[in-house]
Parts: sequence; C-alpha cells; structure tokens
Amino acid sequence: MTAAPQISRTTGDGRREANAATVLRTVLDHGPVARRTIAQLCGLSPAAVSRQCTDLVRLGLVRELPELVESSGVGRPQIPIDLHTGPAEGGQGTAGPVAGGIHIGVPASTFGLMDLRGGLLARRHLPHDGIAPGDLPRRIFDGMRGFLDDAVRGRPLLGVGAALGGWVDPALGTAVRHDALGWHQRPLAAELARGLGGIEVRIDNHARAIAQSEILFGRPAARRSLVHLFVGNVVDAALGIAGVVHQGPGSGAGDVAHLPVPDSTVPCACGRTGCLEATASNTAIALTAVRRGIVPEPDVFLLVDAAAAGDRRADRLLRERARAVGRAAALLLDVLNPDLIVVTEHSSLLNPEYLEEIRGAAVDLSHVCGDPERIVSPHAGTATLPVAAGTILLNPLFRRPLATIEG
Repeated sequence: MTAAPQISRTTGDGRREANAATVLRTVLDHGPVARRTIAQLCGLSPAAVSRQCTDLVRLGLVRELPELVESSGVGRPQIPIDLHTGPAEGGQGTAGPVAGGIHIGVPASTFGLMDLRGGLLARRHLPHDGIAPGDLPRRIFDGMRGFLDDAVRGRPLLGVGAALGGWVDPALGTAVRHDALGWHQRPLAAELARGLGGIEVRIDNHARAIAQSEILFGRPAARRSLVHLFVGNVVDAALGIAGVVHQGPGSGAGDVAHLPVPDSTVPCACGRTGCLEATASNTAIALTAVRRGIVPEPDVFLLVDAAAAGDRRADRLLRERARAVGRAAALLLDVLNPDLIVVTEHSSLLNPEYLEEIRGAAVDLSHVCGDPERIVSPHAGTATLPVAAGTILLNPLFRRPLATIEG
C-alpha cells in the first residue's frame, strides 16, 4: 500500500485550504475543465486557481490532460485538469489515489475500493456465518487486509471508511449501540486501524454515509436538502441540509426504528404495534416469508430471488413491504419536506416496480409531496453500500484536501 504524496504549506492558512477545497469540488463537478473555466465557475481569481491546481497536482489529487487540448490558434492553449482517477501514465508518476470501504451488515460485510469520483473499482463479500460478534472485527480486518493487498496494486491508499447500522459516533470512532451484532461502546475505528496496519480508518452510520455519498456524488438536488431512509436488517434515516448531514448530540440522529407506520398492526418488541423496523425490515419480511411458505429459511435475498423468478406470493409480499416503506416516507416528507427522499431498500434497487410502489404509497399519504420523482433510489445502485463506506473517508478530503492529505 503506497502512502499518498505530500507537499508543504503555510500553517494556519485557512484561506488556502478553503480555496483548495473549492477548486477540488469544482473539478469533481465539472472536470475535465480548464483553469480559466474553474475561475469563472467558482469565483476565485485565475491566479488563485492556478496556485491551488499546482498544489492539487503535486498531491496527486488532480492531473493535467494535455491530450484534450483543442487549440483554436488564438492565445495560449488551456490544458484541462481532472480528478486523478487513473493509472500512472506510461510508467511515469503515480496512479490516482483510492479509498477503501467496508459496509458491516448483519449477515455479511462488503469490501470495496473506489476512486475519487466514487467509482467502485473492486468489491468482495465476507459472509458472517458462524462468526461470533466478538470475533467479527478481527475477521473483518483480516478479510479487508487481504482484499486491499489484491485490489490496491500499488496505488496510493488514502485510508478506509467503515459504515454500519445502529448508533455510531464518528467523532469517537465508536459503535455506540448495534443490538443485532451485540456491540455496545465498541471502539471499532481503533480496532480496524490496528488490524489494518495503522492506516486511517473513519466510521459512521450507514444511513448518514449514504446521504453523504448522495451529496458528494449524486443528484444536484441532494446538496440542497435530502432525507435518506435505509431499510435493511436495521432501519435508519439521515437528514442533509445545504450539503451537511445532521449528526445531533452524541451523533444519535437518525433512529427511526420505532417510527409508526400508518395502517400497520405488526407487534414490536418495544410493546407497541406498527413500528417501522418490526413492519418492514429485512428480518421482519423474511420471517413473514417463511410463515407464508414462500422461502424455506428467513433470508430476504431468497425472497427477492423468488419474486424475480416469477413467484407471485413473493412479489406480493415485497409490494406490501414497499407500500409500508412508502407510508413511512410520507411522514418524513411531511415533517421535513426535503428536495429529495432517497430510499435504500434491496428489492427496489433491483426492480424499479418496487420503487414505484414506494412512490405511490408516499404520494397518496403525503400532504406536501405530489411529485413522485422526489423519491429516488441511491445513485450508485447495487454498489451503494461499499461506495457509501468509502465516502466516509473521501468526504473530509473534499472539504479540507491539504490538511487531509498532509495530516
């Protein structure tokens, strides 16, 4: 694993840091793009843009693309620059930096490697069958270490982001509470960093990570405001306003497991009925599928496969779940009225008909949203989870590129 290159800079130069972030984000949004155009787009002077581009090139975050120059014969040709996402050119210089991502689910973990545009370069799955919760972090970092050895191939590795459900405190690097895995106050970031040889590791809740991925790499409306609803074995949500994902005191924001779903009478372990997690989680829906004789064991992936193979009972159950998710989404729409509500739910990622069920139920119940197009699936599709995990590592880079690389 190759360390990312470093350059020196004036300590405490906040303006330089802010300008570098502005230029890097402009290249993310518009690259390949000439320096003159960057200045026009972001409002910095051409001289300031040139200085920041020089630093960012030296850091290996952007690169010049002289092969894209189109000379008009008038004036000095403008060489476009873009994020450095490719291999070393002709054996010269270094390849573009990469970030690792780990999504820690209940049945399995997913490892990913991504470039600076959020493009997934490689992935691998680690089933959790037979692994005790206390042993899981060790098995994860052993698996991730092997994956990185195979996938990085000499490219500069910026670090690893890890996303998981439940209550996660990213500032402390702690899994505060994950009932399904039996983790409480677990110093997960430190454990993973030690197991991966001391590289930087950042962790966060997966709902917030996906929301941040949408803000950084997804639809422009997500940067204004979005709500993200995650429906898996656990159910979580996240709120983003003006490009910032809300954390709340102790980073406890986003617990919607006991949000009441209109018309649901499913009993919940909390003693009430109709709670979102008890109604629509993968665990709940898989158990229902077993009771109805649709699948032989409680596995939501078997249920989705059965529906794809034409089992009408499986399809009916997934549509019931989608409508329940849509009714919960309607409550969030009415309370927060975001530009977008992003729903991560496995069947709707694979089949847009289930997304249409979610949209229909939400619009029917909502008092403020009459536009079903405001309800979307994540931009990364089936790569959403590893891309979101890597975004936990990349987001600070785009906010403070000089300090992040040098720190």
